[in-house]
Amino acid sequence: MDRKRIEQIFAIWHKQNSHPKTELVFTNNYTLLVAVVLSAQSTDIGVNKATKELFKIADTPEKMLRLGEKNLKKYINTIGLYNGKAANIIALSESLVKNFNSEVPEDFNALISLAGVGQKTANVVLNCAFGHPTIAVDTHVFRVANRLGFVNETTVEKTELALMKAIPKKWQTHAHHWMILHGRYVCQARKPKCGECLIAEFCKSRQILG
Repeated sequence: MDRKRIEQIFAIWHKQNSHPKTELVFTNNYTLLVAVVLSAQSTDIGVNKATKELFKIADTPEKMLRLGEKNLKKYINTIGLYNGKAANIIALSESLVKNFNSEVPEDFNALISLAGVGQKTANVVLNCAFGHPTIAVDTHVFRVANRLGFVNETTVEKTELALMKAIPKKWQTHAHHWMILHGRYVCQARKPKCGECLIAEFCKSRQILG
């Protein structure tokens, strides 16, 4: 897709929602990190339900360590893969206390050194906590970016790199939020709502999908 069309799409999204945000509920950078780790292969709604009570008693690495892995599981056992996620959260909390003065680091390489934190999670934290213009590619972003024709890639990693080149810098801070929301509520995987889509005229896949 040419740059002019991409500009038009983001201008429409901006007009509709000028400051899109993650739908994960958090109170500080640490709880954001925990919520994003928990959200892997899970819904934001499900994570928010589980963390509503958890974050009341464990909103710092120290408090999470005092809670312990066994008790943590009781709060998050409705979330997929909760056993592994609980182990990772305890491990990353230990690392934050030991290596980062209990603070979530504002550095990509430091973030991915933490247990359970991969490229997508690190990008989400850098964006939502620190305002970095990163683009975290989840299933929604991957689908929307390739359906619309922003990029034509086969992997998450290639899609991220291509999007950083294709999307003008002024839109990059909020870009992945707009794409997530569009994918979650309009350009859904099985039944995209092309008739309700504000940017349908720009979509290369419209005739196939809707």
